[in-house]
Amino acid sequence: MSCPACFSGHVHQGTPRGEVTSLHGLQAYTTKPLNDVPHRGIIIIVPDAFGWEFVNNRILADNYAEKGKYLVYLPEFMNGHAAPLSVLSSTKELLKTSGLATWLMKPYYLASMLTHFLPFQYYNTFRVSWPIVRDFFKSVRENEGAELPIYGAGFCWGGKHIVNLAAGEDIASNGKALLNAGFTGHPSFLEIPSEIEKIKIPVSFALAEKDMALKAAQIEQIKQVFAGTSGAAEGEVVVYEGAGHGFCVRADLFKDDANKQADEAENQALAWFKKY
Repeated sequence: MSCPACFSGHVHQGTPRGEVTSLHGLQAYTTKPLNDVPHRGIIIIVPDAFGWEFVNNRILADNYAEKGKYLVYLPEFMNGHAAPLSVLSSTKELLKTSGLATWLMKPYYLASMLTHFLPFQYYNTFRVSWPIVRDFFKSVRENEGAELPIYGAGFCWGGKHIVNLAAGEDIASNGKALLNAGFTGHPSFLEIPSEIEKIKIPVSFALAEKDMALKAAQIEQIKQVFAGTSGAAEGEVVVYEGAGHGFCVRADLFKDDANKQADEAENQALAWFKKY
């Protein structure tokens, strides 16, 4: 179950520079390095609840493309059922705790949030979305990614998909794994430790110290799996002090620490991909 923080955060300013294409049966935002610089591999983003059209996710894709020199895909994995941006304002009001008016209005904002939250949950269960995500990665591996490294970056809702891809249980028709390495920022819905113990392909976790969706005890369990001898692949866990859920994608960039942490998480992902 996701928490209100999965639907909170800030919309970033900027104009995405990529293009929308039809790719392996899905619409996808596609972006690449500027000035026709050759790309070193492919990054596929599995986004947070706000989906492939959310400007923050598209700007992040552009940053990955330019800073890391990758071809980046941000596909429509949600069949038109991403959470609408209007839920951000309702959640912001719901999380306030000061003032009598704030408390009197909470039922209204709770109803507004649930109006968007429940349909998102209904249409985007892992059972429904997993085959869509898996098959897209498989198609990329069997076509343009046959001879290139493929990396997956998943945020919030998308994090569970990256962890499951990293189990390495699905193989393309050319005999290759569907990704070379994975990264996830503030993942939700994880089954801990069971899904972590299945990881066979290297995964890097960027986690928030104050994450309502992933508690401190669960973070320690993830660390213990990677530190143990259970057969799990190499992994890393970076905990960002003071950060909350959504900091990789929906941070308040006018706050110095939040801006810095979002940048550090970008660099964490790119350094991990470069390593593999």
